[in-house]
Amino acid sequence: MKPLLFAAAALTATLACGQADAEPRRATPAQAVAMVKKALATVRRDGRDKAYAAITDPRGGFVRDDLYITVWGLDGVVRAHGANPNMVGKTLGDLRDIDGKLFIQERFQLASAKGKFWQEYKYTHPTTGKIEPKRVYCESLEDTVVCGGVYGLPR
Repeated sequence: MKPLLFAAAALTATLACGQADAEPRRATPAQAVAMVKKALATVRRDGRDKAYAAITDPRGGFVRDDLYITVWGLDGVVRAHGANPNMVGKTLGDLRDIDGKLFIQERFQLASAKGKFWQEYKYTHPTTGKIEPKRVYCESLEDTVVCGGVYGLPR
């Protein structure tokens, strides 16, 4: 009986270690677009306060694998953030990526010019903690920009 218990414990430990080292599940561009559209519909249907709370809540339906929604006011203030609730309410319009790109300012320019767009920059992956290329899909909604992205270009 003891050898069987030992084997089961060893198998469990091996599986746990293998999962920790496994590549994170990655969202697709199609999933990013769908999640942004879902967030936009939720804001329109439920109002900003209720929708932003759901977007920021990891269990609110707007976080899946490495995909999460962010909502930025055109004033640079983070309205909702699915990966880091501590960012909500902060003014981060001058945020730069590792290469010095002012990607939030670029996002606001793209929002004004296009309304719907894809943007690329480098950002920290939410589960690995590594800086990776990121591609986000964004849509303007009144005085905000709603975005969701994928990591690890090219896609």
